[in-house]
Amino acid sequence: MRSWNMATCTTNEQVHTMIAIRSAGIARIPHLTALIGLPVRYIRSPWVRNTARLVAVAGWGLRPSSLRAQTLAHSLSLPYWSLEDGFLRSLGLGVDGAFPLSIVLDDIGIYYDATCPSRLEQTLNAGPLSVASIPNAARGLMWIRHHHLSKYNHAPPFVQPEQGRSVRVLVLDQTEGDISVRLGGAHKASFEQMLAVARREHPYAEVWIKTHPDVLAGKKRGYLPQAPEGIRLLSEDICPQSLLSQVDIVYTATSHMGFEALIAGCKVVCFGMPWYAGWGLTDDRHPDMPKLSERRQRRCTLEELFHAAYLQYARYIHPETGQPGTFFDVAEWIRLNRELREQTNGTLWCVGMSWWKRAAVWPFLKTPGNRLRFISRPDKLPAALPPDSKLVVWGMRPDVAEWAKQRSLPLLRMEDGFLRSVGLGSNLMPPMSLVVDRGGLYYSPHSGSDLERLLDTLQLDDWQVARAAQLRQQLVELKLSKYNVGGSFQLPAEAAGKTVVLVPGQVEDDASILEASPEIRGNLALLREARRQRPDAWLVYKPHPDVTSGNRRGAVPASDLAELADQVATAADIADCLAAADEVHTMTSQAGFEALLQGKTVHCYGMPFYAGWGLTQDRQPLPHRRRVLTLDELVYGALIAYPRYVIPGHDGFARAEAVVEYLRRQKTGNHANYAANHWFARQWRKGRGLLRTLR
Repeated sequence: MRSWNMATCTTNEQVHTMIAIRSAGIARIPHLTALIGLPVRYIRSPWVRNTARLVAVAGWGLRPSSLRAQTLAHSLSLPYWSLEDGFLRSLGLGVDGAFPLSIVLDDIGIYYDATCPSRLEQTLNAGPLSVASIPNAARGLMWIRHHHLSKYNHAPPFVQPEQGRSVRVLVLDQTEGDISVRLGGAHKASFEQMLAVARREHPYAEVWIKTHPDVLAGKKRGYLPQAPEGIRLLSEDICPQSLLSQVDIVYTATSHMGFEALIAGCKVVCFGMPWYAGWGLTDDRHPDMPKLSERRQRRCTLEELFHAAYLQYARYIHPETGQPGTFFDVAEWIRLNRELREQTNGTLWCVGMSWWKRAAVWPFLKTPGNRLRFISRPDKLPAALPPDSKLVVWGMRPDVAEWAKQRSLPLLRMEDGFLRSVGLGSNLMPPMSLVVDRGGLYYSPHSGSDLERLLDTLQLDDWQVARAAQLRQQLVELKLSKYNVGGSFQLPAEAAGKTVVLVPGQVEDDASILEASPEIRGNLALLREARRQRPDAWLVYKPHPDVTSGNRRGAVPASDLAELADQVATAADIADCLAAADEVHTMTSQAGFEALLQGKTVHCYGMPFYAGWGLTQDRQPLPHRRRVLTLDELVYGALIAYPRYVIPGHDGFARAEAVVEYLRRQKTGNHANYAANHWFARQWRKGRGLLRTLR
């Protein structure tokens, strides 16, 4: 066969080469080219023409289904490469249709075949981990422990009382006929022997058997379907790391959960020969381990095993875009989506939402495990509610809050996020960011909002601080704001040498003014106060785009504008206005927050979410906000941790950075038809959104 070393394939070579596959199932994997790193050619027939660009044939590991691919590779004198799911695969189960966010591609063997070398084994034998790689390995291990990450990440946490417990021993079952069992030197008798030895070696311990997730899903059978007397069978679906954190010793044949047990700090006993055995971290009982040790020649640290398997051997995509990504991209996306799903699980009763609002909130609330119901008023709720019911409203709605309190129902409040769209919500542009708040809402300073509690308790590590700083820099460089509308802005020559003060107008009946600006409640009053404070400044007034469009209240008479403002930036992009300003004077506008991102001085006459943290000049006292934040802490809380983001046409919740990239493409591309605000365009957007709620 022609030899081909995957590890030395250069970028130029990749442009002119392809990998062949014979499986229609593999061909249907989304973003397969990005996962593999080479273009893919699906070959239906074994008689192939024009093979000059083919460098290898890939199949799914060493399963029987890969025989056609192996036969084709032999006939074409090409190497056979093995594909398999990665070790951090997906949020849901593959047998339930969740596509992989990670795969491994092995040009030597495959990691679970103990009879032959593999690319992973070769990587581990290459030598110790470099000093530069240790921090990434340590961070990855910390993420798995802290966020309870596993190969599949759909299961709920396991909770077991700790008081006065004895030693706990966990025996891992696997699926009958799993090729990793056979090629790892194990068989049915291995599982029976393993259970017997665990009981004999720990006669006074609690012994549990963990059933494989595919067995729980009803797709496959296990080797230990029943537990002997005195043994607990864990037949429920359980988050592995939450279980392993409450276990002392784990017995396994070849299950990858054995490696996850090492991460959790458990002692691991192996009755087969999995990829992580033989490196000095496991108690290896298989009789052929001395022979395997002739190939696995090093004693490795846990960091070395993790780095080789998760950061070098496995390949990842950005879940939101399908572009090549990293372990940390997938880990953060899984953590985010699992947490947001848990916040809105159960039966959600959405109260008093228009048809357009229903379409807007649907993708931010609907998840595979919950149920959405829309009702006009709280008294339309059925008398007998499901026990997992929650109420959902748009805005504060004190009447609904009182009703929820009387019925002892959890209440979730929704509002636009801070990176909303290219175009106005009042023109029915669908949002890419909303917030779901279990306490109050961010614009109501005394409601006990989730954002306020988050900012008051936030403790960021170095990676999170760097992430917030990079996001802030991107927003400033790309000139992204909440609505991303308007054209360029320039100061005239007369402004030279003067302090430039920007006064952003607001919608005067907006809830943020009613809730958080007790003294100044109108744009004209704000302009007058700003002029009084800065009589010699060049004062720029920026009307709110919803007011300019005629959709909302807040217009300032032209005569007053002529008297108070030096310049009116009606059609300008707020980001350009902020770049030109030295100071911003505002009631509660988000423009004040965006001004902070640009390093501007911000005077707050009301109590917006970003006031009271030591970053603004505040007119109103906010004594309950006692903490002094850095700008990056504020950015992390307000833009990364608090909102929900959704990218149209993509499943799941997105990270803030992916939405920034999407907004950048929208803002710089030709989206005139999409963002049009005439009546027909608005109705089209409304209808398209409603169709989504009826699916």
